[in-house]
Amino acid sequence: MSDTRPLAADAIESHVRAFFTGHAVEVVDYDLGPERREAVPGLRVLVVEPGPRSDNWAYVTAGCWAASVEKRGHGLEFVMTAHVRDQRFIELMAMIAYYHCGGHQLDLEHSMPIGEPWVPGSTCDHLLISMPYLHGPGLEHCPLPGGHARILWTLPVTAAEIEFRRRHGHEALEQLFDAAQIVPTDPYRASVA
Repeated sequence: MSDTRPLAADAIESHVRAFFTGHAVEVVDYDLGPERREAVPGLRVLVVEPGPRSDNWAYVTAGCWAASVEKRGHGLEFVMTAHVRDQRFIELMAMIAYYHCGGHQLDLEHSMPIGEPWVPGSTCDHLLISMPYLHGPGLEHCPLPGGHARILWTLPVTAAEIEFRRRHGHEALEQLFDAAQIVPTDPYRASVA
């Protein structure tokens, strides 16, 4: 598995660069530190500047797949879309990677508490794992040597929205988002629940 880690991360980086052609992409090597490093060794966060495909910033993990790959070569990576470039979002992507690879195994329709606001002053304090609606299947499906990665969206949401989802289901929450026409990159958006 250790031999596939750099190959997989390179393939994910190539996929992200190809998808975001015309955008500048910065590769941030992120060391989780001595107590957590082994969960996601060689973690990278790809920081994609606004450009022709999107006027937002995108932050994509590269390293989760190799740390959490299933038997058939399928694993996950994550994307977050934000209104600005900020070290905070790089740190959140590292938090997601550790949470996922450190034993929680996130998947579509799962959620994760952040433990604090997404950004200061925001009521969004959870992340909802969703389809990458802002980017589509072209980003979502990433072929890799020996398998593929699925890149899922980490959407900042409120505790009330998570509670609504628990009671009424993921689809009902997404319908509320659509009806309210939320701007998912607005850290100060009102809760829909």
